[in-house]
Amino acid sequence: MNLFKRAWWRLTATLGKTLMLTGLFFVICALVLSGFLIRSAADRAAGDAKDQVGAVATLSFDINALMESGQAENGGASGLQIDPSDRLRSGKADALGKSPVVTRFSYQVESAGLPTDDLKLYRAVPPPPATDTESGDFFKVEGVRDLSAMPAFRNGTSEIVAGEGIAPDTGQGVLVLEKRLAEANRLEVGDKVTMRSFPGDASKAEKKEFTVGGIYADDTASSGQYGPALAEPGNLVYASPDAAGSLSAVTPTDEGSDIREATFTLRSPGDLPKLKKRAAELGLDPEIYPLAVNDKQYQQLVGPISKTAGFATLTVWLVSIAGVAVLSLIVASSLRERRRELGILLAMGERKPRLLGQHLVETAACAVIAVGLAVPASQVLAETAGGTLLAGEVSDAEGDDSGSRQQDRSNVMGAPPEHDEPDQQPIDELDVRLTAGDIGKVGTAGLGIAAAATLIPGYRVLRLEPRQILTKGD
Repeated sequence: MNLFKRAWWRLTATLGKTLMLTGLFFVICALVLSGFLIRSAADRAAGDAKDQVGAVATLSFDINALMESGQAENGGASGLQIDPSDRLRSGKADALGKSPVVTRFSYQVESAGLPTDDLKLYRAVPPPPATDTESGDFFKVEGVRDLSAMPAFRNGTSEIVAGEGIAPDTGQGVLVLEKRLAEANRLEVGDKVTMRSFPGDASKAEKKEFTVGGIYADDTASSGQYGPALAEPGNLVYASPDAAGSLSAVTPTDEGSDIREATFTLRSPGDLPKLKKRAAELGLDPEIYPLAVNDKQYQQLVGPISKTAGFATLTVWLVSIAGVAVLSLIVASSLRERRRELGILLAMGERKPRLLGQHLVETAACAVIAVGLAVPASQVLAETAGGTLLAGEVSDAEGDDSGSRQQDRSNVMGAPPEHDEPDQQPIDELDVRLTAGDIGKVGTAGLGIAAAATLIPGYRVLRLEPRQILTKGD
């Protein structure tokens, strides 16, 4: 007799067991398909986030690597002697920033300047009598290529209130002064000011002339107590890279001013190898001038959703393994109940593989029906369960981020801590889409579970003879 006809008779004759097996498969397939849908939604969200924020690669100067290479010499009391050509220069950063994989880049020239008659230090509180004001009495000068890329201006703690900020096309010799400093010196946009360089020895300081290109306001309040002028937020001066370089103790060269590091916003974290290749072409030794990707923004966006996807994947595996175990026990129990039927069929000459095939058809038929029922239910389940899990992960992530900011609430100048990149709100929604590929996956998984649950206990049937089955019942 045809095994498919026998399978049909068996399914319809024992309708209660058929419905139980179908219901069990429905639960398994619904959970597995929901896991697939959550995972697919997370992968799409992660891809969109990667395109949205790209990645930030940092080019830095590793002085230790330079020493190990033998290119830096010990100058005794004067410290390390570094050849000017070995320093990281703004010209190299400009050349690397022209790479097609870079969407934006920036760097800073850290410097300092001494006050002059027309540009005096701002003091919110006058120094007490007989106070030594020489220590720390200078301007902190930060040479920037793009002022809008600075954390304080991105986060809104500082803003331009007059004139213009510093941009890649800004001319040379430009300063942007804090509002309190400008008012104390009665300066306006367009005025010429002088500042003395800071070579470390004040007697060797040279007077340089600059133009006030803009005035900015910093939300950070001045301290109510006297302190070094360097710690006063009003004495932070932003300058064009060449202006800061001219004040620095490290003399600029034809390759530009000395910089500590440069940041490059890439189209994607995967573009880092191309940027490294370009850096090598420019003669930047990867050991001395390492390039590393800071994907903090990307991790902020996809951190919670990645954890949710990981949980969904774990659920798929646990449900599949548990499903195989439970169904294997059910099929094994069914085989024991049907031992007389199996023995008679084997005695009549039925082949053992066909007997297993009949059981496989019965189980697979229940699985196919269950997959059809699970398709509409799984999307609702994925949206509900995925949303609940994601909301919990987002809440935990925001709590951790708030705690880390609380521990580092202020820097030495009393200002809010500056982050390399602006904070990103984690992805808190799942775009669950049911596709033919997902249905195919759960269908394959369901049939695979059906096959495993039938073949694992069914192998015992292949080892027995009809007499053993009928007499021993096992």
